[in-house]
Amino acid sequence: MKKTVLTFGLIAGLIISVLMDGSVLLADKIGSGHSMILGYANMVASFLLVYFGIRSYRDNSLAGRISFGRAFACGILITLITTVCYVVTWEIIYFNFIPHFMDGYFAAQIHKVQASGLEPANIATKVAAIQHSQQLYQNPFVNMAYTFMEPLPVGLVITLISAAILRRKAPAKPTATATIHVDQKAGA
Repeated sequence: MKKTVLTFGLIAGLIISVLMDGSVLLADKIGSGHSMILGYANMVASFLLVYFGIRSYRDNSLAGRISFGRAFACGILITLITTVCYVVTWEIIYFNFIPHFMDGYFAAQIHKVQASGLEPANIATKVAAIQHSQQLYQNPFVNMAYTFMEPLPVGLVITLISAAILRRKAPAKPTATATIHVDQKAGA
């Protein structure tokens, strides 16, 4: 399983990293709403390799049979490798090339709260919370944790679906009654 997990995890990690780079370049041109949709579409496309990784492992190493648990273990390991590649890529891009990328996101959140028509005290509290989150995001460890939580749910869902679709139990051994029943039909 180790070779399959590493192979498919690293390929999916490369794909998700390249697609993220492209979507970050397009973010200003297509807007934040479309950028988010594109980002999650990229994740789904990358995590499709979880399905193919589980299938490869089942067909090439387990003679076409795999339990749900073993398929899930294979898929979640591929997901984790892919997610780590995503986090590493984001940390490199964010802190070295676009350290103010999230400023627009936080500014939009603050504007949304200010335009909500809430009481001034509530607005001030929510704006302070957003500004605190913005400060936390500058810490690489907090940034990594937030970034890790972006693709992980997508990978988990695809892993669960793939494990359910690809599980295949060993064929049942024919019983004595089934053999007798078949023989009687052949003799009739």
